[in-house]
Amino acid sequence: MRKIKLYDTTLRDGAQSEGINYSLSDKVSISLKLDSLGIDYIEGGWPSSNPKDMRFFKRMAGERLNNSRLVAFGSTRRAGISVRQDKNLQGLLRSEARIATLFGKTWPLHVKSVLRTTTQENLKMISDSIVFLRKQKLLVFYDAEHFFDAYRDNPDYALKCLLVAQEAGAEYLILCDTNGGSLPREITKTIYEIKPHIKAGLGIHCHNDSGLGIANSLAAIEAGCDMVHGTINGYGERCGNADLIPIIANLNLKLKLDCLSQDKLKRLSEISYFVSEISNMRHMSNQPYVGDSAFAHKAGVHINAVMKEPRSYEHVNPEAVGNRRRILLSELAGKSGILIRAKELKFDLTKDDARTKKVHKLLQSLEMKGYHFEAAEASFELLLKKALGKVREYFHLEGFRVVVNKEKNKKIASEAIIKLKVKNKIEHTAADGDGPVNALDNALRKALKDFYPTLAKMHLADFKVRILDEKAGTAAVTRVIIQSQDEKDTWNTIGVSENIIEASWRALSDSIEYKLLKDKIT
Repeated sequence: MRKIKLYDTTLRDGAQSEGINYSLSDKVSISLKLDSLGIDYIEGGWPSSNPKDMRFFKRMAGERLNNSRLVAFGSTRRAGISVRQDKNLQGLLRSEARIATLFGKTWPLHVKSVLRTTTQENLKMISDSIVFLRKQKLLVFYDAEHFFDAYRDNPDYALKCLLVAQEAGAEYLILCDTNGGSLPREITKTIYEIKPHIKAGLGIHCHNDSGLGIANSLAAIEAGCDMVHGTINGYGERCGNADLIPIIANLNLKLKLDCLSQDKLKRLSEISYFVSEISNMRHMSNQPYVGDSAFAHKAGVHINAVMKEPRSYEHVNPEAVGNRRRILLSELAGKSGILIRAKELKFDLTKDDARTKKVHKLLQSLEMKGYHFEAAEASFELLLKKALGKVREYFHLEGFRVVVNKEKNKKIASEAIIKLKVKNKIEHTAADGDGPVNALDNALRKALKDFYPTLAKMHLADFKVRILDEKAGTAAVTRVIIQSQDEKDTWNTIGVSENIIEASWRALSDSIEYKLLKDKIT
């Protein structure tokens, strides 16, 4: 079976995503996780560009990687100076990385307008830099920046850049769709045309500006590339990089190419959630293969069919990538949805069971009031288990008070005071917050933290409010959906009330209870 090398650039390209800023410990944690998955190459950063990346390589020297090799990123020497004068190249050596990915220009537009040098000098910059690093015993991957744009404008010069890099000793030539503007057919055509001239390995590095990062990467592999670059969850500058998660799944499950073992493939969902958590980014529910909605079924016809024959509405087995099938609870699903969800939770119910009828009646009643369990599966699981007597009471609300105070020329201040009964003890505490709901959340956690330490590992990822009857004005029923997240999972809970604070409390308390239930806290 043909082997495809996986090259992850989350720690550099992914870190350029708006809203992401990795600490040194974040970078180490992600590296160790990627190593456990079996990624071949982990690009740790650009050591010459900032002190943190240099410290990362020094720090990782003390870590043992079982599957991956660390790669330092840098550029060819600057125009008009020698390799020994170039601080970037010297920084690569100081990082003590044994593999360097060196990017260089292949597009005369960039050579002349950005570098302000000649095309001949650019060729010398590529050659000199690679030769210098090879003499220092480094393995070098040449990253041909803007390659497909360059080849479109001037194919002879773009190919010459590759040949110069190859002659200088580059192990791999990485073809970059840096602007993300190419189409799959362009990628394929270009690779077929250059491949007869290339003896080194070929890699592909795509960006997603046209929404084709994954498609272009797969097209390149089918055309002959045997290394693929990407980031976990597609993080990256502008519209992001090619998402390595679906790329890996497609390589294994669709193209039948070797890149990860089946056991490792089952960890894709876990890795995706882990990196989104470390990145402080909301996990996308519609992400292919690993998103919460990737194998979710709502319509009764779909539910009926998929339970008889999964392939009728699922392109792969969800468990193959560490995900699961979800049956969405709504008026469209009826009792069938309840029975299927109960079976998933190991409850033996039948359609005529009195407990099934009880839950179905409760579900209909709550949905009439504005509950929407399709979007709050965690709340439904709690509802079902409580109706069946399978959830103990982790805490009991005695009461809370939320105070919002506004003084002239001062910011609005919010404070929540809460009284709970926890394990036969009364907890009475208060906390401030950025708004009344945040204050209530902080007070609830403060009251529970000593009893349930695992709550420190979860946080609120999203907060949605919807007015269900706009014509009722300020007296309208409000629906609040809260998305919570820990290092492994994301879950949604719901609350409905004419009072937004009460609706928020119901969603908040469900979120906490679900976390404790999920962690099997006794």
